[in-house]
Amino acid sequence: MNCQFSNKKFSDALIDWYKKNKRVLPFRENQEPYRIWISEIMLQQTQMKTVIPYYTRFIKRFPTIKELASSCEEEVLKYWEGLGYYSRAKNIYKTAQDIVSKYHGVFPSDYKTILSLKGIGSYTAGAISSIAFNKPYPAVDGNVMRVLSRVLDIWDDIRLSKTKSIFESIVKELISKDDPSSFTQGLMELGALICTPKGQKCHLCPVNFCCKAYHEGYDDELPVKGEKTKQTKVKLVMVIIENDKNQFLVRKRSASGLLANFWEFIQFESKTFEEFQQNLFDHDGIEIKEESYLGEFKHVFTHRIWEIKAYLATLYDSSDLPHHFKLVTKDEIEKISFSTIHKKILHQFK
Repeated sequence: MNCQFSNKKFSDALIDWYKKNKRVLPFRENQEPYRIWISEIMLQQTQMKTVIPYYTRFIKRFPTIKELASSCEEEVLKYWEGLGYYSRAKNIYKTAQDIVSKYHGVFPSDYKTILSLKGIGSYTAGAISSIAFNKPYPAVDGNVMRVLSRVLDIWDDIRLSKTKSIFESIVKELISKDDPSSFTQGLMELGALICTPKGQKCHLCPVNFCCKAYHEGYDDELPVKGEKTKQTKVKLVMVIIENDKNQFLVRKRSASGLLANFWEFIQFESKTFEEFQQNLFDHDGIEIKEESYLGEFKHVFTHRIWEIKAYLATLYDSSDLPHHFKLVTKDEIEKISFSTIHKKILHQFK
């Protein structure tokens, strides 16, 4: 190895680079724990460019924990709509209520207390503790593991939970005790801008002087990642059903599971419109007439893929609808928590 690793040199170089090169981001303007919490939850498995407008809109509507706690779940879901992972929004809402009731609306500063809050794991607790409270706790995600696996020559599979524990122990040793906030954000920024999954800019890296993968020339081989869980494909028929008053038939999804409590157009696991039509009549007593075929669409979730055949149809009789169905206008769809893919299909044809 042609480089010598030093905790202090690594930490100092990282922090110095971060302070000179950090991006201007809305949640860096005000690093209070509430805002760091919201941003970190939104950023999980979601790109920065996608999150920024959602974060800005969310904080404008819910500027404090108390404002968030005093709203209703459906409104919170509406402001989260399009980000996906809706259980996170529900956890945020529940946690805000807990913080108001247990801690008088003040975000707790104790790491173990933060970790005990609903929807907050070790990464988010570490990020809040180090960034907002400037305490030396590790915040280890895929970005951090990628950076450190290359720098420190670690070949453990980063998809395994035991590997994350290894990296958390390493970060506890490395993290600056003087400026943990900048250290944590520096590692995140390095993974986002320089030490990327592909096309890494090693020549610009502030810690390349002590990176074994860079000096030995195998940075493309790290980190080690095992096989992903295969996504299940689900074939669906979805029908936009309209009455003679330009109202659309929608239904509310169940209170648990995927897209819980969201409204949507009617869809079933079916192969043809005729099969869908029969299912709708058998299950809910609703009769419809096909008007046109709209095309095929795909929507990807973490563990499944919806393959949707979409149709437009006319509703015969709307006088006696089941309780979880209702008729809404196009404008009303914009105001309720509604399936993103279904809304996109509607906008394409109506």
